[in-house]
Amino acid sequence: MIYFDNNATTSIDPAVLEVMLPFLKEEYGNPSSAYSFGKRVARALEHAREQVAALVGCEPSEILFTSCGTESDNTALQSALSIDQDRKHIITSKVEHSAIIKHAEALARRGYEVTWLDVDAKGMIDLSQLEAAIRPDTAIVSLMWANNETGVLFPIEEAAEICRKQQTIFHTDAVQAVGKIPINLSTTSIQFLHCGAGKSRGASRGTHSGGRSIRTRASRHFRATSSGANPGSNRQRRSGTTNTQHD
Repeated sequence: MIYFDNNATTSIDPAVLEVMLPFLKEEYGNPSSAYSFGKRVARALEHAREQVAALVGCEPSEILFTSCGTESDNTALQSALSIDQDRKHIITSKVEHSAIIKHAEALARRGYEVTWLDVDAKGMIDLSQLEAAIRPDTAIVSLMWANNETGVLFPIEEAAEICRKQQTIFHTDAVQAVGKIPINLSTTSIQFLHCGAGKSRGASRGTHSGGRSIRTRASRHFRATSSGANPGSNRQRRSGTTNTQHD
């Protein structure tokens, strides 16, 4: 078989599998535990967080592991909307991943207003249209960095800077970009970015448990969307037992 669908998912690199195996067999402790068996796993998890941070050019404390890209997208939008209850306007494009499109449509049914940016014949957005669409009540702008269907790269850093100047939170779905193009978040105005291992020969499969991360610049932008067991398992920002084997 010749496989042509690597934008959907990729095979696991043997080196990644080798790193994973101890946590599927011997090192199965809960990283939130107080005893040494769990603490060893916690240290490995923090090392993974450092590696992701180095890949995208941010601080390890800004990395949050989630269950999937849809959760990451939803978290970014819901966080922005919860910061200021009077901001009920969302801007995104007509060619986003369904995780953004479907959630934006659901929010529109709940009374939020969504502006859908057009793309031209080459699949590119118009930054002047974005700039004109931002309003005082705009809560967030969400644009994907690399389109999973067309491969078009949006001018994300420029879009984020437009949002910064207008004091609007910016999120990018960078699943198809991270690991393929250089990214240095320390030099951008992006508040939320999410990426996933499943598109670059990592271990993320099925529900992508822990295989994606969301980068949150400044904790004031982040609002937890779940509560329950083990609130400290993801730096006090996401409840649930950490899926170490896939993080």
